[in-house]
Amino acid sequence: MFTSSQTPESPTPPAPSWAVGDHTVRRVDEVLLPAGTGPWLLPGATPDLVGRYPWLSPEFADGQGVLRLASHSFAVEADGMRVLVDTGIGNGKRRANPAWHDLNSDYEARLRAAGFAPESVDLVILTHLHADHVGWNTRADGDAWVPTFPNARYLTSRTEWDHWAGVDMEEARRQMFRDSVHPVREAGLLDFVDVADEGTDVAPGVRLLPTPGHTPGQVAVALSSLGESGLITGDSIHHPVQMAHPELCSCVDVAPGLAARTRNQVLDSLAGTSTLLLGSHFPAPTAGHVRREDGGYRLVPASSRVTRIGG
Repeated sequence: MFTSSQTPESPTPPAPSWAVGDHTVRRVDEVLLPAGTGPWLLPGATPDLVGRYPWLSPEFADGQGVLRLASHSFAVEADGMRVLVDTGIGNGKRRANPAWHDLNSDYEARLRAAGFAPESVDLVILTHLHADHVGWNTRADGDAWVPTFPNARYLTSRTEWDHWAGVDMEEARRQMFRDSVHPVREAGLLDFVDVADEGTDVAPGVRLLPTPGHTPGQVAVALSSLGESGLITGDSIHHPVQMAHPELCSCVDVAPGLAARTRNQVLDSLAGTSTLLLGSHFPAPTAGHVRREDGGYRLVPASSRVTRIGG
């Protein structure tokens, strides 16, 4: 097992950002995940394998071939709408994973510094219903959990909801639904989207694309504006090492074979294009372009801007 030593920092650092046409995408950091995360999550990504790809170091792996991963959201300004993609682990949540248990991060302060005060968010997109993607759906209010984004519609795919509604979940997952999903639904803020094979638009220049395998109803989020495009991966790609080896699957993929096929399809569609790939667990530099290399793919990082919006 592994733990996180992250604590709130002061002052709040500014959020890196990227432009996709007129859309602005900001990375809102929660925590860097502890070193034990990589070997647990992607056991096939051994130090020997990682060491074969010098482009992974030092940003995406350390000198010993241990993967670096992070938890963050993407805050998107799209035609006047404020869209938040995934909400991280959350503070004060009871979790079986010690790295996620009773977290105390400055995520909300970072949101505000990025210009995304919780009450200003219009839309929250949940790529899938795992604990590290839904945690800030809610915040503590006394003994209750209440929606963090009271004026937003929360979206997830209907396939995702139907899957979890139909399985016998272990207690840790039931706890996550109790504190981070059900309160949003009970407040009337949770919507289920029927995602078509070709994708479904949910806001101007924001489209959900089906990327099943990690979970049955997981989606990626495609952004488009003024002829430019971007793609937020969700957990269809956990780490850039899976670009070099798309067959590498995570230990928590519901359908590993399907997850690998989905990843290959995503990477093949992006390779050699100008589409900006934004990794939902990629540490800085986080975003880049997909290029073919040595029978697989690699990420060529894209520069970000660092701006402070407010305090």
